[in-house]
Amino acid sequence: MDLAVIDYLAKWGHYVFGVAWIGLLYYFNLVQTEYFKEADPAARTDAFVKLVPRALWWFRWAAMFTFLTGLIMLGIRHMGLTAELLVGSLLGTLMFLNVWLIIWPNQRVVIASNEQIKGGGAALPEAAAAAPKAALASRTNTLFSIPMLFLMGSTAHLPGAAALSAKTVPFLVAVVIVLALEANAIWGKQGVLTTIRGVILSGLALTVVLVGILRLL
Repeated sequence: MDLAVIDYLAKWGHYVFGVAWIGLLYYFNLVQTEYFKEADPAARTDAFVKLVPRALWWFRWAAMFTFLTGLIMLGIRHMGLTAELLVGSLLGTLMFLNVWLIIWPNQRVVIASNEQIKGGGAALPEAAAAAPKAALASRTNTLFSIPMLFLMGSTAHLPGAAALSAKTVPFLVAVVIVLALEANAIWGKQGVLTTIRGVILSGLALTVVLVGILRLL
């Protein structure tokens, strides 16, 4: 099959799976989390048993296929990749890893705990630690999604994107910033990411910082 056809099919799949992934990410953070803060315990438990597992199934597999189609496109377009696209790809990769290595494993514990509660048993002790870990990684993914989407689009649609060879130092500075935020997702606290407003403003600020570094340095 012609590489151009493969590239287009991968791009199409990347859009479809990406819409599903990021749409569910925003649903979890902007809608479901806020509902759980106000829901009575019985309703919250029922949702964790019946609703959340279904949503997480689509969420994690959409993330998987978004990642895989992205790899195909990067493999086809490996020549002339820009620093902006690579930083965006790093953000997307970390988001994918957060889904499969942090969010899903910890949410499984929370779901199992709620299943026990719904069955008349006691909550699992480990659920108390699992829930905040999943929440922080999910909030971080929401934070990352804002600059990730900008940088993925700016390479093709905003003039001035430079090749990696011309932006090695700015690229490395941007990578350090992103990895520091990822370290917080693993070992830190929510801080300003506790609120929706904080997540959105932080995402916009991170976009400005990363774009400024990659465009102006």
